[in-house]
Amino acid sequence: LPISALDSLSEAAKSVDDACGGLITRLVKSGDMSIETGQSLLLVEPTGLNANRLLLVATGKQDLNEQGASKFANAIGTALSRLQIKSADVVVDGISVSDRDSAWIAKTTARAIAAASYRFNEFKTSGKKQPGLKKVNLVLPERKGAAAIQRAAQTGAAIASGVNTARHLGDLPGNVCTPAYLAKQGRALARNHADISCTVVSEKEMRTLGMHSLLSVSAGSAQPAKLGVLNYQGGDKNQKPTVLVGKGVTFDSGGISLKPGAGMDEMKYDMCGAASVLGVFAALGELKPAINVVGVIPTVENMPGSRATKPGDIVKSLSGQTIEILNTDAEGRLILFDALTYAERFNPETVIDIATLTGACVIALGNHASGLFSNSDALADKLIDAGASADDRAWRLPIWPEYDQQLKSNFADMANIGGRNAGSVTAACFLARFTKDYRWAHLDIAGTAWNSGSNKGATGRPVPLLMEYLLSTAGN
Repeated sequence: LPISALDSLSEAAKSVDDACGGLITRLVKSGDMSIETGQSLLLVEPTGLNANRLLLVATGKQDLNEQGASKFANAIGTALSRLQIKSADVVVDGISVSDRDSAWIAKTTARAIAAASYRFNEFKTSGKKQPGLKKVNLVLPERKGAAAIQRAAQTGAAIASGVNTARHLGDLPGNVCTPAYLAKQGRALARNHADISCTVVSEKEMRTLGMHSLLSVSAGSAQPAKLGVLNYQGGDKNQKPTVLVGKGVTFDSGGISLKPGAGMDEMKYDMCGAASVLGVFAALGELKPAINVVGVIPTVENMPGSRATKPGDIVKSLSGQTIEILNTDAEGRLILFDALTYAERFNPETVIDIATLTGACVIALGNHASGLFSNSDALADKLIDAGASADDRAWRLPIWPEYDQQLKSNFADMANIGGRNAGSVTAACFLARFTKDYRWAHLDIAGTAWNSGSNKGATGRPVPLLMEYLLSTAGN
């Protein structure tokens, strides 16, 4: 039940307060129930209500913005996921969000509740208890608009399913989630959804195509590289698709340019771009919007084996351009290079690549916003708007020619790094060299794809942003 300041309680909250003999009023006045956004209080067997539990969640003193609404919804989801209950009624009366309607609130709430059910404990021998919640009813103040709100809630739940798919893939250890495993997940999506197809390009086929930039990264690993291609056909067959390209480095040791040992375990998350594309396709399979989407997933393992690429080596990309590899730990751009060239064959309307690409982006933006680069102002604006709506925000950074000059090489068409200054920008400039023939955006999710510390785990971002954008292109 949403709770605000006593002078602005919703009709639903007033009714519950009256039924409980003024209990809510007393709790707020005493300070036992804070009205700061996201604060909650669980009451067991409240007198006057036909309910085993009553969960009060504060909306704050003023109208919420998108971040406040997400905080409120996440508080509901977290609290419900900790209770061993099978069903819950969630009142959405009394929630006001600036410039957002009731359907948006329902979608945000449903997404938060469904996402909160995620647990990753399959490798634990004990403590595998899962949340018992199976059904959530959204309680409305009136029946008007109920159908639209139900659709919105179902959309939110489907997006959460995609988020949790991406989180699970990200949290898997590198000895399980290999390039072959990711390819297998793509094939599984195609088996489960008639409107999704999947093909997998082998190393032998990539070599024949000339994808030597991508193959230079997998050269030191016993795990063969894979290029997964997913195709969701929901729109007219002549409609140009949106192509999503997801970086899938299932473990990044840095190669010969070996990373420091501290925190290297988190390099299993270097495939979160690929995981987000698979998560999007899981959500598309549930929602079936009238759009066409192609997913291109280059996936490799970067290891310092005897055949590994060395600093100073020069390779030829699928585009025909040559690259001097000065640092083998700048490997994501090498696999994306060939994948972005490969994307041209789909005659795309738009291409968006998603990658945990640079630590420099984490320094620039921290863990709150993904870095956004684009050769189209209109596309960048749409992605920023989608991120704001989904509370999965991105911030645009430049790809000016002055930065591109840092990629000059004495021995090849370009180097794969541009020095310490503006590292995330020069990485994007590197990719931009291969995207001149179509509308393109690059999302650097190095700071947003996973959490570190005691709360370590994949976040599933930017699945919400991408789904918001894709659904907007379908008019949904």
